[in-house]
Order: sequence, then structure tokens, then C-alpha cells
Amino acid sequence: MATPIPSFPLTDVKKISILGKESIHCGFHLVPYIVHTVLTELPASTYVLISDSNIAKFYLSSFENEFNSVLSGLANGSHVRPRFLSHLIAPGETSKSREGKAAVEDFLLLHKCTRDTVILALGGGVVGDLVGFVAATFMRGVRFCQIPTSLLAMVDSSVGGKTAIDTPHGKNLIGAFWQPEFIFIDAAMLETLPSREFSNGMAEVVKTAAIWDETEFGSLESRSAEIFAAIQTPSVNHAGRSETTRSQAQELLLSVIVGSISVKAHIVTIDPTEKGLRNLVNFGHSIGHAIEAVLTPTILHGECVSIGIILEAELSRQMGILSQVSVGRLTRCLKAFNLPVSLVDPRIANLPSAKLITTERILDIMKIDKKNHGTDKKIVLLSRIGATHEQQASVVPDTLISKVLSDSVTVIPGIPSFVSMTTPGSKSISNRALVLAALGTGTCRLRNLLHSDDTQVMMAALSELKGAKFEWEDSGETLVVYGGKGSFVVPPKGKELYLSNAGTAARFLTTVCTLVQKSPTDEAEATVITGNARMKQRPIGPLVTALRANGSDIDYLESEGCLPLSIRPNGLKGGNIQLSASVSSQYVSSVLLCAPYAHEPITLELVGDQVISQPYIDMTIAMMEAFGIKVTRRTDKTTGKLLDVYDIPTGGYQNPSNYAIESDASSATYPLAIAAITGSSCTIQNIGSASLQGDARFAQGVLERMGCKVTQTATETTVHGPPIGQLKAVEEIDMEVMTDAFLTATVLAAVANGKTRIVGIANQRVKECNRIRAMIDELAKFGVETQEFDDGLEIFGKPINALKGANIHCYDDHRVAMAFSVLASLIPNTILEEKRCVEKTWPNWWDDLQNKIGLEVKGVELSSPSVSVSSTQVKSKSVVLIGMRGTGKTFIGDLAASALHWTCIDADVHFEKVHQTSVRQYVHENGWPAFREAETKLLKDLLTQNGHNHVLSLGGGIVETATARQLLKDWTSKGGCVVHVVRNLEEVIEYLGVEGSRPAYGEPITEVFKRRDPWFAECSSHRFINHVAAFADGKIVIDPTDTKRGVREEVARFFDQITGVSPNFPPSLSAGRRSYFLSLTYPDVTLALPQMEELSAGADALEVRVDLLRSNNDVNPVERHIPAESYVADQIAALRRVTSLPLIFTVRTVSEGGAFPDNAHKEAQRLLNLALSLGVEYIDVEMQLPEKIIQQLNARKGSSRIIASWHDWSGRLKWDTSDAQAMYDIAARHGDIIKMVFTAGSMQDNFDCQAFAARMNNRPGAKPFIAINMGAAGQLSRVLNTTFSPISHPLQPTRAAPGQMSFAQVQKALHLIGELPAKKFYLFGTPIDHSLSPTLHNSAFEMLGLPHTYILLETSDVNEDIKKTIASPDFGGASVTIPHKLNIIPLLDELTPAAKVMGAVNTIVPVARGSTRILVGDNTDWLGIRGSIASRIAVGHIHGALVMGAGGTSRAAIYALNDLGAKVIYLWNRTRGRAEELKASNPDINIQVVDKLGHWPSGITPPNVIVSTIPASETSLEDEADRLFYPPSLYSYREGPAIVLDLAYKPVETPLLKLAKMTAPNWDTAQGVEILLQQGYAQFEKWTARRCPQGPVARQVWKAYYSPT
Repeated sequence: MATPIPSFPLTDVKKISILGKESIHCGFHLVPYIVHTVLTELPASTYVLISDSNIAKFYLSSFENEFNSVLSGLANGSHVRPRFLSHLIAPGETSKSREGKAAVEDFLLLHKCTRDTVILALGGGVVGDLVGFVAATFMRGVRFCQIPTSLLAMVDSSVGGKTAIDTPHGKNLIGAFWQPEFIFIDAAMLETLPSREFSNGMAEVVKTAAIWDETEFGSLESRSAEIFAAIQTPSVNHAGRSETTRSQAQELLLSVIVGSISVKAHIVTIDPTEKGLRNLVNFGHSIGHAIEAVLTPTILHGECVSIGIILEAELSRQMGILSQVSVGRLTRCLKAFNLPVSLVDPRIANLPSAKLITTERILDIMKIDKKNHGTDKKIVLLSRIGATHEQQASVVPDTLISKVLSDSVTVIPGIPSFVSMTTPGSKSISNRALVLAALGTGTCRLRNLLHSDDTQVMMAALSELKGAKFEWEDSGETLVVYGGKGSFVVPPKGKELYLSNAGTAARFLTTVCTLVQKSPTDEAEATVITGNARMKQRPIGPLVTALRANGSDIDYLESEGCLPLSIRPNGLKGGNIQLSASVSSQYVSSVLLCAPYAHEPITLELVGDQVISQPYIDMTIAMMEAFGIKVTRRTDKTTGKLLDVYDIPTGGYQNPSNYAIESDASSATYPLAIAAITGSSCTIQNIGSASLQGDARFAQGVLERMGCKVTQTATETTVHGPPIGQLKAVEEIDMEVMTDAFLTATVLAAVANGKTRIVGIANQRVKECNRIRAMIDELAKFGVETQEFDDGLEIFGKPINALKGANIHCYDDHRVAMAFSVLASLIPNTILEEKRCVEKTWPNWWDDLQNKIGLEVKGVELSSPSVSVSSTQVKSKSVVLIGMRGTGKTFIGDLAASALHWTCIDADVHFEKVHQTSVRQYVHENGWPAFREAETKLLKDLLTQNGHNHVLSLGGGIVETATARQLLKDWTSKGGCVVHVVRNLEEVIEYLGVEGSRPAYGEPITEVFKRRDPWFAECSSHRFINHVAAFADGKIVIDPTDTKRGVREEVARFFDQITGVSPNFPPSLSAGRRSYFLSLTYPDVTLALPQMEELSAGADALEVRVDLLRSNNDVNPVERHIPAESYVADQIAALRRVTSLPLIFTVRTVSEGGAFPDNAHKEAQRLLNLALSLGVEYIDVEMQLPEKIIQQLNARKGSSRIIASWHDWSGRLKWDTSDAQAMYDIAARHGDIIKMVFTAGSMQDNFDCQAFAARMNNRPGAKPFIAINMGAAGQLSRVLNTTFSPISHPLQPTRAAPGQMSFAQVQKALHLIGELPAKKFYLFGTPIDHSLSPTLHNSAFEMLGLPHTYILLETSDVNEDIKKTIASPDFGGASVTIPHKLNIIPLLDELTPAAKVMGAVNTIVPVARGSTRILVGDNTDWLGIRGSIASRIAVGHIHGALVMGAGGTSRAAIYALNDLGAKVIYLWNRTRGRAEELKASNPDINIQVVDKLGHWPSGITPPNVIVSTIPASETSLEDEADRLFYPPSLYSYREGPAIVLDLAYKPVETPLLKLAKMTAPNWDTAQGVEILLQQGYAQFEKWTARRCPQGPVARQVWKAYYSPT
């Protein structure tokens, strides 16, 4: 240089040596120091700083100013002054690619950078890896410096010279070792780092300490809060640049960073190219990187590594190398830095991409790992904190990795050899000891503390309250507690104490939080404790009530009686406290533990029913005495009987220097039970007769009575089981003193000889789950029968060979999982789901089961875990109707039975037949209780005797008895349908005001409704809304004249659907045909009803976007809006009134492009279950929903179909990646239809979409697949997609998704690309110049965007013109009228059955048969007649019909009437002989020829359908010569709906129709044009395979009909 580099501010740095050079410089505010060092030590012609646009906002200007300032001060001399350049890349992992590398290289070349260039990489790991690789290859290698800005990059990627880019096959697969000249660690840059990113880096810091330095790890464990605080207070005026201005927090932060880097630098120096030792820094990365490959970029590198650390530590534990203590320490430490430690962490599990994580996929990704040796996978195994098993990665077989990764396990049955073992520390004693030691004065060392979720939760909460400090000794075997003397503080504002599902912690901490005292420095006004969904259901009310009565200020924040709680810091008053202990003894222990710190001595009186679990109260008192506080239990002075009154003095606990925690007696029951059931032996150390725990009595109190030999000392228990199959049943076991052990006893009773009754366990219904019900439901899967009662259950044991293996749902309950693992040791093919739930008390249970007990345990990955609801819909099972009296159950039942061709039984009518008296009279004589009992017995008989092919309509009060409710619930659980018939309450009240056949309620109807409505919901599987005049809540009313669909049609559709007899699915979903659904985007669909026919033109189904529904009464902000179930039900019912199209029920979340809150999973589940109950045909289920919810929906879907959907709005997902394949596979596993929607960035994305869809559709047994791209660039994919393409309509307020097109637009696009050739359709005949058919068909073509035309071809005979026309390739079809209906037949290849019967053709349909085309002749005249009648009268309800005329059209009328189930058809013709001929040609139809119109055989009911085929000009209402006279007696039928059809086109009102209007108000009329329309609609559908838009087309035809010619 011509002149020296100017000086820079005093800067103190810590230097770390790597590869023999002190090139790592660490400090604060280093920009001037970096510039000076680079310019001094690395002379160059050009300095290029490369960063990303995010980092540049913070630091680029500082570097530019410093470089320019220094460089501008240099004299040129004989040298050219060096240049300083900067280049920015896009932030994120996508820049770390081949394309990203090329872009940087192009920049360097463009600016003529040479080999002496120095590159500075300013940024996180992406920038460092990418720029380092550029430096390694540009000009065959140039110098570069790392300036990492994230903690992750500082301690990991910047150190060691590893550079790389990513490929679609994995991360960091192309790169080089290229050491930087300097690594500058400016810790001040962490002040701008988001806290999540800081945690991201701490994963690597924890990892490094875990493999190398136990002392450093201990510091990280105990000082997490201080370390976090170090980055949360920005330094001012460059404080920290020099040591004199450096704060303690800064020193701590720098020491953490330097310590971690020093370890890695040492390892890199020994093994610079990763031949062995350097593998160690990949601890957690083998599995972590595989997880990251699936979850990136949503989940960060460090977060994935954190999960990988725990999984790889569990792998070491499984192999017997690492202790559970070490796994627990790792878990706690990572959690302390807000890092996830398992895939079930909500931050992971709630991601759509989390479903892509399967054992198979993780193992497949792990195949590509630089550590591997051939096909052998190598993983770093930890032996203890601070040391690894080998000084390199170890080979681990796939079977072991699979076992760690799998969610479920199976136990291979076997007989253990003699077992002697200890169980983990007692959960009950561990939690009590933690509270006592935290409250106490002095230091206490707790040994054998349980390392589990529960104790972690307790320790974390006590730390948040600043109630104690914790440290670990003896490699984590001993917990050192520095007592806080009962002093606690309110956590910071917004910080809640999250207790997960830890019931003990929740109850103990409720009282602990009342001890908190106010402080002037408090940010928050109260302490908030909360938990997971199950914890929010578990009761805490009695404890809160007692504390409130004592003066504590506690509020429920959600449900009354449950967490979360808000507890104000007022201290605990003391004095007399009354507490109910009949639900949980933990309430008592909670008050006892905290009582010494109350303002006054406490007298605790237990009131109410019998105290639960007295041994646990005694345990608490004994432990309090060990910590220096003696509790006195009062006795009755007269009898000496112990009273439930306790006196607790004020004072403080004095911590013993050491306290040994007993092993867990509840956990000990499992290995002892395995010995019992397998006929082997087991000794449990540290549990004996002197135990504080009630469950220690299990061996003698249960196992000995079941035939085991039990030996018990004060500290040890040994059990020898009887020979396999010889366990004895016990008549009754009172387990009140050992309630948690009842699950173990239950599984043993399942294989015992006889019936075992277990009592005293009522409190087990409010544990982690309802354990009694859980055991009943899961034992049933083995074929074991049970009986539940208030205080327990009975188990009817079965021979072992009669039991079958099953998938056991564990309810996230550790006790359920471990209990059934006992049964699994004997019963093969038993799979335990949710294996990780054991982490609550025995995290290494599955490892100990194999390594210590000797039973092989294998990992299992289930494609569809079990659920408790039957997934099989038995089609012929009878349907049960329930609901309030007056809702129309009998009416609906009759219609349903008619549609299903079943039998309807009205339970009230049946009751009266059985008891030979009316219901009213029976109640009067015997009373309501007797009637309810008789009614329930009748229900049981009906279900037994008429359990198939019946519709059973029950009385409204059937749900009043628990037994009847259980019968109904059992019916649904076995696949039967119980339908709740709903009607507007005001209508019900009005109806019941005049109905008198049933006894009066004796109370207001509204009160009866309020009481029964929850029961109806509880017992029913489905809901039918009987919209007589309104819908479910009376808010939506539609004028019946506005709809063409009535209750009959909807009843038929609904019951055909839910029974599976004839589901309402569109035929167009079959292979080779295109199908579409219209996405409705209305907040209130009733706004669309008047235009529904036009809106839905071309659609095969309607999608109801439930997330967009919003009533006028909704006040929630849009982003938090969840529509009410009643409103949604009303909307569905409204649609059913106007359309028969299948519905798709969609609850689209915000992250997938909708409006429903992302994390409102339970609310989404309720709405989707509502759809199933309403008989909705298709349910769109987002695959991002939790797995359990998807499984439950699949289990109860019945005949509905699941559309398994993925929607990616980010544009990140591509069709040609493994992600797309994995998503497809998941959807295929869960759905009947697969839907994948990505976002297109280019036209290529559409081609990739089509290629992917083609591959998937060619798979054997492929399911229907919707594959489209969103956005304008993706519209081609919508055009090409064949299955259920979503469409919009110009009349809608908005489109459901960007790029969505109308049906007409799609058809026009298909035509333009050659997928929909234009066809020509014709009318053959003469005269035809006034035909309305061209108007009908051309209007329909235009409305649907079809490129076809309909043309008149008038000829007097079937000549060459017609022959040439039908042979043309563009011939689409033809209508045929007189005189060609017979003469056209020789030109056709085939006739339909209808055409054959009628002997005439009016429709020609070209049909493809393989590679050839044939012409099929059909006759749709009968369909026109049938459609007009069926819209007025239901099938099977025509008791008689009259047909006038005997020509071809009369044949069509007879064919239609017979198809509609007419019981008799009267036929009249002027020439009787012609009529007789017509009758003779239909020998299988009941036709009676009549001679005189209006004269009916005596004793018969006149017909309710009349069809005339006689020209109107030949008829009259007067008795005129040469004209047919119509007498008024034609319309003698007056008892119900009736219809007359006159097939004459003109005049508008023929004499026949005029007579009906004049004399018969119950008769509807239909003229010839209507029949023309109906048969034209049928023709259109046969030609195009699309429904004709009937309403809009009809309006055009009528307009043409009335217009002057």
C-alpha cells in the first residue's frame, strides 16, 4: 500500500486457533476492526462483500462507509487503489443452489474480478456456505472471510471450511473444503437476531457441549435465562467493544460462543476433512437433516437438529449405551432454549408438511449422508453428557433407527428369564420433593428423581416463579435444589405457566401460586397456569373453591372448574379451610404442602363424600415431616377414630442435605404383571412393605389373590407367576388405595379364569383420559367383555387362545400404554399406538422392556391408527328416527321407507298394538316411569327383531332414559344410522297445540326441548332438517314456489346417501369423463338460490365454502371468524331445497388460502362432523389437520367420501419433487379423492402438473385425482384437469381462488387446444321450420361455452343427405321426428331398450366403442313425460293413470308411467281396437282399456295422472260433433296431488288444461312445451354428458314460443 491503513477504535477480541492459525476473532461491534484487519492482512485489488437483502438493511452501510473511508484515505502511488464492491442475494435456502452460485460468479466476472480478489461473506449459514463454495471454485480458488450474523452460523457453519450448495436430492451435497482466511464473530450482531433464530443457534451450542464438555453443558442447563437476557438488551455507544465497557451479560454470551467454537476448532484442527473425529459435530444431524429436508424452510435447521439430538440420544439409550438421565438432561436443556424436542411438538405436528414425515421417508433421505459407509448408516452415539461412544460415527442398523422413529410398537410375546430391576423414581414423590425442596431453606440433593415430562414441567414452572434454582451433579443422577424459602414472583407479562397434561403439577402449583407476594416490579397482575386440551377438561374446581373461600383471588379464564387459571399475588391467608377430597387427593396434598407458608396456621377439614386415595395424603404428611413440618391429624376423643381434619403450623421447611426418592410403585406393577401373566419371576428393588406409596400393595393385594407367589421385604418385592393360563379371577378387589394400578389388574383379569370385579376407582374417569372407558373400549378389541358401573368395572376373563391381537389406542395416557404392553407380552399382533405417551413416567419403558425384561420390541408405522368408532357402514341396517314430537318423524319415515323400498314402523303405533291401549291411556294408568321402561324394552325388541331394512320412527321422549340412550349409541357404534329429525321449534309448538293423541308434557315445551336437545345430539349419527316452512333455527325461509325440489326428493336423496343404498355421486367421476364443481363464495348462500340453476350450469357438484359463511349476526373479526353450526346447517338445508347436485363441504384454513383460523382444529372437526351428520356427499379434509382428527372423520364417514386436500400458496412446492410424491401418498392413504393444488410460477409448472397426474393416474387402483395450479399462470392446468375441476361463475361475488375460471371459459379453452372438437347436431323430419329444438339446444351450448351447433335438416324421406350427415366425423347426434322415427332405424347400429319397446327412435347418439363409433337409437319422449310427472308426484304414489290415444306417444306415456310405478293404467282411444293392440304389446303392464272418459269402474279410486296425446284442435269442453268432449268427471280425484299432461303444443291453454283449472284445484297442469323441454334436456345430456341448464334454457324456449312468427 502507498500509505499505512488508518487506525481504528480500541477493540478487544478473543482469538481462537484453528489449523494452527489464530484466525477466529470474537468480540463486539467489530466493523472497523474487520475492515482494518482485512485491508492489512489480505491485500487485494478488489474486496467484494456478499450478503442477502435482509442482512444488508442492518450492516451493509456500515461496511461500505468504513471501507470507503479507509480506501479513500489511501494514496494511489504506483498502485491502483483497491475497489470495494457489494452484491446482494435473495434471502433463504433457495439461493443456496446451482443457479444461486452461478449468479454470484456472473457478478464477479461482470466486474472483472481476478484471482487476488478477497470475498467477504456477511450473513447466516446460507450466505457463508454459498459464498465459500464460490470462493473455492472461482478462478480455481480465491481468499475469503466469514462474517457470520446468526448464532447458528457463528458456532457451526462458518467454522471448519465446509462449503456447499443444495440440490433437489438433499442439502449440502455439492461443495468443497475451503478454509476462510478469517472468521469474524461480532456478537453485537445477535442483538438484531429474532429470539427464534437465537434458539436455532443454541441447538448447535448444546450439541457441542453434549459431545465434548459436561461442565459447559451444566452451565447451559442452569443459565438459560441469563443467556437469553444477554441478547435482549441492546448495547449503547458500542459498549462491549473494549473489555472495560463489556457487561456481565456480554461476557457470558461471548464465553458461550467462544466455548462452543473452541471445541469445533479443536476437532477441525485434528480432522480437517472429516475422516473420523469431525463426524462428532454431526451429533443429532443424521436424523435432524432428514427431518429438515422435509420441513424446510418452515422449521429451522437448529430446530430440526434439536429433535435429531433427542432421537439419536434415544437410539443410544435403546442400545444400552446412554442412560435415561442423560436423555432427560438433553431434553430439559433444549426445551430451556425454546427448542422442539419431538415431532409431536405443536410447532411441528400442526404443519401440513409434518404428515410427510414417515419412517420410510426419513430412512430413505438418510441414505444420502456423507458419514455413511456404503449402505451402512452411521450415527454419532452419545455415551454420557460430554462424551461419545466412539471417536467417530457408529454404524447403526435400520431396524433400530426405525424403532426410534416409529410412533407405535409391538411386543413379541415371550417368557422372560428371571428379572431383577429398579423402576424410575416415583412421580408422586418426585413432584412432592420438588415442591418441598423449592419451598425450603438450604440446599437439598434429590437422588433417583424421575426424569419425565411431569417433573420437567414442575421444575420449569418453579423456575419461572423464581422459587428455586436447580443444578445437576453426578452426570445428572442427582438434582441439587437451592431452596427459595417460599419466595415467588409473578412471571413476566404474557408468560403463562404451561403444564401440558401434568395433573399433579397443575394441582400443586395452584396453591403454590397463591403464595406469590406482590412486588413493585411486577409486570403482570396475576400468574396464569394452563395446560393442553385434556388438562383443560380435568377438574380443579374443589381446590379453587376452597382457596377462594380462604381469600385467594383466582379466576377461571375459560371453562368453569378447569384450567386455565389466573391467580393474583395476595398470599395464602390461612385459618380454617374446608375442602372436598372425593375427586382427587392431590387437592389435599396441594394445600398441605403450602400450608406452612400461610399467614396463619391452617386447619384443613375434608368434607363431602369419602376421601379418595388416603395413602397419597399420608405420603405427603410423611414427606413434610422429613422436611421439618409435622402435621397433626385429629382423632375423635370418644372413639379414637381418625378424623379428616388436619392441623398445620406455620413455619418453613428445612431442606435435608440429601433425600432419596423411592422407585415408582405404580410403574413397578407392569414388570410384576408380566411375570404374573407369563409364568416367570420378577424382583423389583427399592419397593417393599415400607413404601410410602399405596400402589406398593399391588403385589399382595392383587397378584397374590390371582395365584402368584409373592415375597415382600421392607425394600424389595418378588413375584413368581403361575403357569400360563392359570391366573385366577378375583370376585372383588377394592383398589381405592392403589387406583392407578387398576389398569394393570384389568389386563390380567382379561386372561383370568372367571369374572373379576374392581371397585374404588371412580376417580380414574378424570385422569389423563377416562381410564375406565378406555380399558373397556380397548379390551373389546381383543374380544373381552366388560361391564361398567359407578365405582368400577367387571371383567369377564377369556382363555388366552380366544384372544386376538389388536391395535390399541392409548389416549395419550402412559398407564394405558404400559398396561396393554403387559397383555401384548402374551397376545401376538398387539400394536401399542402413541408409544411416546410413556414419557410421562417411564420414558425408557420400551427400551427396558427389551433390555432388562427380555421381550423383543419392534417399531411399527401405521398407515391408519385405530379409532374407537366403527368405520363400516352396514347398508341394510335399519335406520332409527328420533326427535321432538311434531317434527315430522312419521312423515319422513314413510317417505324414507318408500325411497329405500323398506318398511316403516312407527314406534307409537307399534306400542299400542303390543299393549292393546293408546299411549295416552297407558301413561294415565301406569305413569310416566312405567311407560318409559316399556318404551325402552320395545326399542330393544325393535332393534333385535327389525334390525335390517326398516325405518324405525321413535317417540320424542325415548332419550329421557339412560338405558335407551345407550341402546341408540350402541346402534350407531355398530354402523347403524340414528337420525335426529329437526324442525323449527315455533312450528313444533304450533303443531303440538292442536295434536292430542299423546299425553301432555306437564311442562313448557321449550323446557322439554332444552333438556332433550343435547341428548338427541349425543345419540344421533345424522341430522335431517325437515324444512316445512323454515330451517333449523327459523331464520331462513324460502317461498316454496321458488324451488323445484320438495321434501320428498330430499328425503330420498338423504336416506339413499346415509344408508349407502344409492349414494348421490355424479356419474361423470368415472374414468374418461371430465367433472367440475362450482365453488360458492357467498357469505349467505340464500342470496344465490334464485340464480342457482344458472350458477351451477355445467357443474357436477357444489362446493360450500364454510369458512366464507357469515351471518348478519356475526361480530367476530374476519381472521378469527368461525361460523355457528346452526347457521351452517341452515345453509346446507337451503341449498338442498333448490338443487339435487352433490355438495362438497369445505373448511379452508388461512394458510391454505381460506378464511378459517389455522389452529382451530377442534372447531374444524365439529363442522366436518356436522357435514357427515347432514349427509353431505363429499367432505374436503385438509391434510394439515391432526392425524387423529382425520382418522376419526374417516371412521365415521359412512357413504360420504373424503377429498384429501393439500393447498400450497407459497409457490415453493413443485410437482417434480419427492415432496409432491409424499403428499400424494398421504392423501391417497386418507382420502377417496386426492386433491393437490400448487401455485404456478411458469407455464412449465402446468406441464409438470400434468406429467405428475399422468403418473399417479396410471398406478393400479388409482383414486380420482384433482391436480391443478393456482394463479393466472396456472389456468392451463385447470383446463387440462379431468377430475372435479373447481369452477366459478361471473354472477358470484368473488372467485374462490386466483386463476379460477367459469365452466364456459374452460370449455372454450378446451376447444382452442383441440380437446373439445366442435360437433354438429341436427333435427331430422318435416315439417320442422317452427321447431323449438334449435332454440333449446343452441341456448344450452352457448350458456355452457360448448362449441357445438344444432341445425335443421328437413327432408321428406331418409335420403342420402341424412346418410352422409350421420357418417360425418363432426356428427354429434340428432333429434328425429315424423315421418322418420321408424325409417331411420335401419341406419343405426343399436337400439336402447326404450326404443325397442316403443318401436320408434327420436334420438340418435354416437357412442365410442373402443376405436370405433356406433350409432345408438333411443327414445326420450318417455323421459319428457316421466320428468314432468315425477316433479309433482313421487315414484310409487300413482295409484291410477289415464292415457288418451294409442299412437307412438301413448306408448311412451305407458312406458313412463310403468317406470314410475303406476298401479293401473287406463287406456282410451277413439278406436278401441288400436287401444287393445297397444295393451297386447305390453303384456307385463296392468293396462285396462276404457270406453268412456270420466266413467271409472265401481269401487276404484279415480286416476291421479292423466296424459293426453290427442291434438287439441280435436277436443272441446262442449259436446260438439267431430270433437272429443272432456267431462268434468275426468278430474274426480280430490284426495291429494294430481297432474294432467296435454302433449299438444298449441294453444297455450288447451281445453283439457282449462277444464282442470276450472274444476280441480288439486290438479297441476303441464302442456306440450314442458314435455318437449324435458325430453330435450334428456337428449342434451345423452349427447354431451352434461346436465342442461334447464331454467335459463326454458326461459329462452318459452320466449320463442310466445314470440310472433
